[in-house]
Amino acid sequence: MTGFLIKRILQAIFVIIVVTLTVAFAIRLTGDPALMLTQGAGSVTEADLVRIREGLGLNQPFLVQYLSFIKGIFTLDFGRSFLGGTQVSLLIKDALPATLMLAFASMAVSIVLSIPLGIKAAVSRGKWSDQLIRIVSLVGLSFPNFWLGTMLVLIFAISLQWLPPSGMSGFTSFIMPAATMGIILTATNVRLVRTAMLETLQSQYIMVARAKGLSENTVLYKHALRNCAIPLITYFGLQFGGLLGGVVVIERVFNWPGMGTLAFDAVSGRDYPVLQATITVLSLLIVSVNLLVDIAYGLIDPRIRTE
Repeated sequence: MTGFLIKRILQAIFVIIVVTLTVAFAIRLTGDPALMLTQGAGSVTEADLVRIREGLGLNQPFLVQYLSFIKGIFTLDFGRSFLGGTQVSLLIKDALPATLMLAFASMAVSIVLSIPLGIKAAVSRGKWSDQLIRIVSLVGLSFPNFWLGTMLVLIFAISLQWLPPSGMSGFTSFIMPAATMGIILTATNVRLVRTAMLETLQSQYIMVARAKGLSENTVLYKHALRNCAIPLITYFGLQFGGLLGGVVVIERVFNWPGMGTLAFDAVSGRDYPVLQATITVLSLLIVSVNLLVDIAYGLIDPRIRTE
C-alpha cells in the first residue's frame, strides 16, 4: 500500500506542476497587463509602463515569477488583484465555499435521481419503463447545461416567478443551478447504475436472498446496491472532481458568486493573479479528490494497488 500511495502522490504532484506551468505560460500570452491597466488614462509614456511592470513584478523572468507563485501556494499568498488591489486569497476565500456548496448540491440531486431510476431500469430490463428511462437519459445527455439553465430561468423565474433568477440568497437560490447540473449528471449516472445493478442482480447471493422471502426493496437496496456501491462511489467521486471545474458556465448563467464567476471576470479584465490563482485552486481540488478516490479504491480493492 505504501508504494501505491507514493506512486499516486507523485502522479498528483506531476499533474499540478504541468497545470500550473501551462496556466502561467498561457496567461502571459494574452497581452501586457500594463497596457490594459492604462487604457483610457490619457497619454502614457514608456517610463510609466516600466514602473507599472516593476510594481506588478512583471519585469522579472518567467521562471522567477512562477517560483514566486508556487511559494505563494504554500503560504496562501497569491498576490493582489491587478484591478482592485484586493488580496487574491480573500477573493478566493469568498468564492470557494459558494462553488463547493453548489457542487455538493448538484451531486446530491444527481444521486437522489439516478440511483432509483437506474435500479428501476435494471429491474425492468427490456420493458417499456426501462426503454423510457434510457431514452430520457439519452435526451438529457443532449442538453447543453447553459441551455437547460436558461430554460429553467425563463420558466421558473421569469414566467412563474417562483424562484430567484440569479445570485446566492438562501435555499431557493440553489434549486435551479443545482437542478441544472444535477439533471445533466443524472443522464450519465442512470446508465452507470443500471449497468452495475444488472451485473449484481445476476449474482447467486441475490437469488438466495429472494429465495429466503426477503422483500424486493430489501433485496435491491440493502443487498444489491450495497454490493455494487464500490464502482459507483468511485465514479461519483471522480465526477465530483470534474464537477468543480465544470461549474463555470452554470455560475455565469445564474450569476453565482463562485470560482467560475471569479475566473470569468478575471479573464474579461485580464486580471492575471486572480485568474492564475483561481485555476490553480480548482486544479488542486480536482487532483486532491481524484487522489482520495484512488487511495480509497486501493484500500477497498487490493488488486488496484498492483496497477
